Amino acid sequence: MKLKELLIRYAMLVIGVSTMSLGIALSIKGGLGLSPISCIPYVLSKAYPLTVGEFTVIFNVLLVLLQIIILKNFNVKLISEMIVCFIFGYAIDFNLWLISFINPVNYIEQWIICLLGGFVLALGLCVEIKSRTSMLPGDGAVLVISKVYNKEFSKVKPMFDISMVISSVILAFYLLGHLDAVREGTVFAAVFVGPIIKFYNKTFAYKFDEFLIKLSKEA
Repeated sequence: MKLKELLIRYAMLVIGVSTMSLGIALSIKGGLGLSPISCIPYVLSKAYPLTVGEFTVIFNVLLVLLQIIILKNFNVKLISEMIVCFIFGYAIDFNLWLISFINPVNYIEQWIICLLGGFVLALGLCVEIKSRTSMLPGDGAVLVISKVYNKEFSKVKPMFDISMVISSVILAFYLLGHLDAVREGTVFAAVFVGPIIKFYNKTFAYKFDEFLIKLSKEA
């Protein structure tokens, strides 16, 4: 892989992860629940004096460690995931500061922000996937589990998300005394982000592949 292509792919990764973090920040501001992978860090940030971005970093580092335990190996792919999780976590805090002026005052406005967050999150995921460089530790963990235990990714992913939601519900009631982070917006993210990504792929995201293929063929 040529240096120019490599730099462009990693630039796409950073842009994708940063866009995903904006989607998470919008979901937080919407107040109708977060995507499954972000629920636990958000609940912990409500109970302890660290930001949601900092807990996101810690949680994702633990997911990298989980992969190391399963693989019994530490490779370059996991190093890149570690770097990505730091970018992702601190970008969430930055974007929360950036959109601090957004404060929905009724349920309809909450849903508008929630839907916007879902579409932005899907866009970031789409760009991240198209970069074909690295991924967030959550998806990395699912991929490792599916490969090591010979299970289909499409079957492991829902079970992983369900475990995240159940864990965050338990933590919320234990630490906060009430349900938090898991609401109708969580269901929206779990059910519709995937189809939105497919919509992006059919309408415009396939052009990323065409561009990168053309780039790889250049002398």
